[in-house]
Amino acid sequence: MDIEEDIRSLQLDSAEENNGVVNPGDARPEEVEVVDKMEEDSEEVQAVSQPVHPEPKVKHKEVSAVEDAESQQETEGNNKRHLNVVFIGHVDAGKSTTGGQILFLSGQVDDRTIQKYEKEAKDKSRESWYMAYIMDTNEEERIKGKTVEVGRAHFETETTRFTILDAPGHKSYVPNMISGASQADIGVLVISARKGEFETGFEKGGQTREHVMLAKTLGVTKLLLVVNKMDDHTVNWSKERYDEIESKMTPFLKASGYNVKKDVQFLPISGLMGLNMKTRVDKSLCPWWNGPCLFEALDRIEITPRDPNGPFRMPIIDKFKDMGTVVMGKVESGSVREGDSLLVMPNKAQVKVLAIYCDDNRVRHAGPGENLRIRLSGIEEEDILSGFVLSSVAKPVAAVTEFIAQLQILELLDNAIFTAGYKAVLHIHAVVEECEIVELLHQIDLKTKKPMKKKVLFVKNGAIVVCRIQVCCMS
Repeated sequence: MDIEEDIRSLQLDSAEENNGVVNPGDARPEEVEVVDKMEEDSEEVQAVSQPVHPEPKVKHKEVSAVEDAESQQETEGNNKRHLNVVFIGHVDAGKSTTGGQILFLSGQVDDRTIQKYEKEAKDKSRESWYMAYIMDTNEEERIKGKTVEVGRAHFETETTRFTILDAPGHKSYVPNMISGASQADIGVLVISARKGEFETGFEKGGQTREHVMLAKTLGVTKLLLVVNKMDDHTVNWSKERYDEIESKMTPFLKASGYNVKKDVQFLPISGLMGLNMKTRVDKSLCPWWNGPCLFEALDRIEITPRDPNGPFRMPIIDKFKDMGTVVMGKVESGSVREGDSLLVMPNKAQVKVLAIYCDDNRVRHAGPGENLRIRLSGIEEEDILSGFVLSSVAKPVAAVTEFIAQLQILELLDNAIFTAGYKAVLHIHAVVEECEIVELLHQIDLKTKKPMKKKVLFVKNGAIVVCRIQVCCMS
């Protein structure tokens, strides 16, 4: 006992000399174990019979790793993948109604709200429009029954978080449809099975054709083709009508560049009644359908993985003031964290990320494919235009006024020919700029997909051509 008291006295004297800090190596094993438990908190410390000599550097690394893991878990919230889905198709095909029904079935909208919309639609003598009111929020859209702006909403399945982009179908609002489709990973092409409506949308000049071709050229590689209004009295879940639509659409989809077997899936639904959407349609209604419902089909779609470590790129689609400057957009490449320094291109303004919001939730970190709102410091809201790109400082996006592109000529208006000097309007993400064809470099052979040797001066409808394009400077 005397020896132990002497040792303890020496330790206390040593602590006083070191400003009250006890050397961990001098403590007894039991004491070190208690200290470790207090410091490590969440880590399990096993009892040892030998004295423990902690190494502060290694321990610091372990704690940092734990903190980083906790931060990542808190940031990402859940490990569900995220997909952007754009609803496209001809006017009155039922895009907004289908989108609204999805939100209702997934629990994003309650019964009381639906009853309110039913009453509002009935007062306007538009009883069947009430589901569309979920997506079409402004009064102009509700009165006309036409989507004007791209509606945006969110829902989840067991494995995936989805952002719905409800694109307008009317030909007057094609630029808005382009803006919606450019943000999408997959497309849901809504086609009306009602007698006469499919034919109107599919005819030359109908928006079914135009939307398919635009979606393909804007990078929507996967397509779900839903044959809507199957419960209509002119259809009554007829397999013959469904097969007729599929047989007419398949050649057109192939001609538009889609691999129908791998990238396209057909399925029948009723958007208004919610049939074959969250659960499979009853066999008594549709005995011939053995495929999945809409939610199952959306869950099964596989897209090419994105690179979270690439250079950061987020085209800005909108901006506003809210305790600073806030920008909105979809991350096309790379990742972003709170505190990051980024560049707003093309004006090369260096900014700092103050806060990141994903689906109305604040997060610390976000990867590619996410639709974000980012609060920035270092730039004023009036110094940002739609179409500017938030990019990494190390590898900023290039700013050019002239570039080379491969184009597919879908339709030339008024029998015009496509040649040097041809003027057009260029849509890329949120950028809308006038452009001019400076030079046709070479035409691509449709069969071999290789450049033709013969010098080309002009091309017509259906041609694929590589050309030099000049755009105006953004102002």
